[in-house]
Amino acid sequence: MNKAQLVEAIADKVGGRQQAADAVDAVLDAVVRAVVAGDRVSVTGFGSFEKVDRPARYARNPQTGERVRVKKTSVPRFRAGQGFKDLVSGSKKLPKNDVAVKKAPKGSLSGGSSTRTTAKAAAKKATAKKAVAKKATAK
Repeated sequence: MNKAQLVEAIADKVGGRQQAADAVDAVLDAVVRAVVAGDRVSVTGFGSFEKVDRPARYARNPQTGERVRVKKTSVPRFRAGQGFKDLVSGSKKLPKNDVAVKKAPKGSLSGGSSTRTTAKAAAKKATAKKAVAKKATAK
């Protein structure tokens, strides 16, 4: 399946071919930008994309047998999620009228608890500073 076939496959679910093309482009762009920046992109039940650094090494030219130095590089890596693996191996059946990859658990699509906790802590500190400043000006 290529990109055009993917757009056609989801066009009916999204509301048209142009909206499907825009959605596919947006998702792929977001994944590529995040991986290039060094972030890990995980989609529950589907898999994860990440940037992996390969160190410099020596390899052999298969024609001449000569030892060749290979520079260090970064490459993208995809690891299939357990749900995807189960469907491909045949241990689970592909649902006919439901989505193949289960939806994310409720609450997992929010910004993340660590970010939320940090924001709350910063807000509490700012409130405490304001209270101290008010007391100092009142005296």
